[in-house]
Amino acid sequence: MDEPLTDVCTIGRCGVDLYPLEMNTRLEDVTRFGKFLGGSATNVAVAAARLGHTACTLTGVGDDPFGRFVRAEMTRLGVDASHVVVNPSFNTPVTFCEVFPPDHFPLFFYRQPTTPDLEISIDDLPDEVTTARILWLTLSGFSVEPSRSAHHEALRRRAPGGLTVLDLDHRPRFWTSEEEASQQVAAALDHVDVAIGNLDECRIAVGKDDPDEAARALLDRGVRIAIVKQGLMGTLARTVDERVYVPATNVRIRNGLGAGDGFGGAVCHGLLSGWSLADTIAFASAAGAIVASRLECSTAMPRADEVERLMDSNPHVKPVVSRPNH
Repeated sequence: MDEPLTDVCTIGRCGVDLYPLEMNTRLEDVTRFGKFLGGSATNVAVAAARLGHTACTLTGVGDDPFGRFVRAEMTRLGVDASHVVVNPSFNTPVTFCEVFPPDHFPLFFYRQPTTPDLEISIDDLPDEVTTARILWLTLSGFSVEPSRSAHHEALRRRAPGGLTVLDLDHRPRFWTSEEEASQQVAAALDHVDVAIGNLDECRIAVGKDDPDEAARALLDRGVRIAIVKQGLMGTLARTVDERVYVPATNVRIRNGLGAGDGFGGAVCHGLLSGWSLADTIAFASAAGAIVASRLECSTAMPRADEVERLMDSNPHVKPVVSRPNH
């Protein structure tokens, strides 16, 4: 009997998040930190696993204690870590942040001269990039070689019938220029079913920072679903024949850094469950809000019952659905 298909395969960053246990304190004055699994693509895999799906991640770690922690923590959180490449040439990356709620969370990446997750190559691609029901990529993975070529090859290998999602995740320090990032988005979008980004990321992707214009531009590039995140202004999602707007779910924000990853994992959940676009975005918005109310990222990803409880307690947060004129 054939093995069941993996639900979600992500490719991209992993690492260790060292987040301060003291809020509103500059990093140089912090004395206590929590150690957590991190990295956007890895967080999305954890979020999908928390929602009951099978998930794996292609990424890289160093042959060091933090690399061992990353692989062990992935496994503990329900993500298949068998495709994590151990690279003895570079250390597992570490990320620090400062926590100044509600909207100031500066990140400090320790990823120089490069990191194992950007050293993954075409030879490392597992069968799941072809067969998984959803393949999740982040724009950051296209920033340098050999990761860039591996990502493009993964897009070429996708089997018909699966969904490919591109997180427009843009980290300026990973790129030589915005123009370079724009070129890589342009090359990837032809192979993408769903694109997700905030307004600045959409500007880099398609040159538009108005939500509706950005969504339409993404659809014109061939994606089936365009999702534009607007933070406290809510989320807009569009297909060629439907427009969905979901207001932000009101929570007390502790650390907003992992909210987008929780949102992404929940989008995967909705797509895999065959939900309507409105139900998917409403659920994802609530899932992201839960993560924003917690300190860490990976272990903050909510279970389905937690998301449902938050939605039930905010009955006024309803999707607004319309049929745009063509």
